[in-house]
Amino acid sequence: MKIFAIGQNYTEHNKELDNANPTEPVVFMKPDTAVLRNNKPFYIPDFSDEVHYETELLVKINRIGKNIAPKFANRYYDEIGLGVDFTARDIQRRLKKEGKPWEICKAFDNSAVIGDFIPKSELGNLQNIHFHLDMDGQTVQQGNSADMIFEIDTLIAYVSRFFTLKIGDILFTGTPAGVGRVSIGNRLEGYIFNKKMFDFYVK
Repeated sequence: MKIFAIGQNYTEHNKELDNANPTEPVVFMKPDTAVLRNNKPFYIPDFSDEVHYETELLVKINRIGKNIAPKFANRYYDEIGLGVDFTARDIQRRLKKEGKPWEICKAFDNSAVIGDFIPKSELGNLQNIHFHLDMDGQTVQQGNSADMIFEIDTLIAYVSRFFTLKIGDILFTGTPAGVGRVSIGNRLEGYIFNKKMFDFYVK
């Protein structure tokens, strides 16, 4: 299984991190050791003093594909999920300043929370999927697929130009504004519309 992730895909999030909107998707990857499933707790790594949550819609690839045309991209997934791209923000700032790759701040163990999935047939218009994150019972981040700079089908087509997509691959589609720091004891609950997709603690 490969994990593809998209950076800088929401304008308001780019503003909060002082990034310009990209002219093409920003793609990075996470190894399978980054996966955290089944509502297991997330343990803050000892190498970072500022780990942030980034809530994202997920797409699960259902067939092999390469050089997929955007008009056919919808055939390559049946389910939409929700997850968290944990980011060591203090390390990311340093790496960006030094012009270095992001792997150690984005792809560390258990940094890719994968929650439940919903058949896309149950979601209606995929360009209007509302999602949000609650921390300790308070909504701290919310977004809508309508606000993506590059929509899901465009992302699938773009990624498939460079990488062969295989069954079970996961695409993190980017995070909206509202990212923030996690601390020991926080409870994170993620929702697509009113359906809970994950529920876990930070330790």
